Amino acid sequence: MLKKTVLALTLTVAILAAGPAWLWAQKADSPKAPDEEKMASAYRLDFSLNEMDDGKKVNTRQYSMHSRSGDWNEIRIGTKVPVESKQGEFQYLDVGMNIRCRLTDRSDAASLGENVSLKVSADLTNFAIPEQQQQTMHPAIRQMRMEASTVALLGKTMVVGVVDDPNSKHQYQLEVTVTKLK
Repeated sequence: MLKKTVLALTLTVAILAAGPAWLWAQKADSPKAPDEEKMASAYRLDFSLNEMDDGKKVNTRQYSMHSRSGDWNEIRIGTKVPVESKQGEFQYLDVGMNIRCRLTDRSDAASLGENVSLKVSADLTNFAIPEQQQQTMHPAIRQMRMEASTVALLGKTMVVGVVDDPNSKHQYQLEVTVTKLK
């Protein structure tokens, strides 16, 4: 029993002593460490949701986020509204603004100027009749959804999507400005 314990201890010490050299040899063949790799670029995305009435801007809402190239990001702002589906049973509806986006550095940026590929999904949900905000029985909900995939020039504001309100002369324009952070 003592011989087995001594043998096991000797093997353990030998493996530990040889381990760092073995790990270094493996590390030399492995890809560069994260701090040596080119880190993903960081950006700031500034969104503006412009509400237009017969061509005139009547309201603007601003949303901003930071993002790294390749990451999905999301802004969610709003209220969970209880709606009675059956007597005494409630479901909660999300009412507000949700923006989900992903940008990716473009490999051909040298030939096209500084730009990024941008995917955006935006949902704006609100009450069709504002007075219904206090009701829990069957409020009419208006939803506008935009999905876009485009190339955005850095530092330039561009319109991502436009939707018309079917019940009025209102129009909603979603704009984005992408800025590379240093």
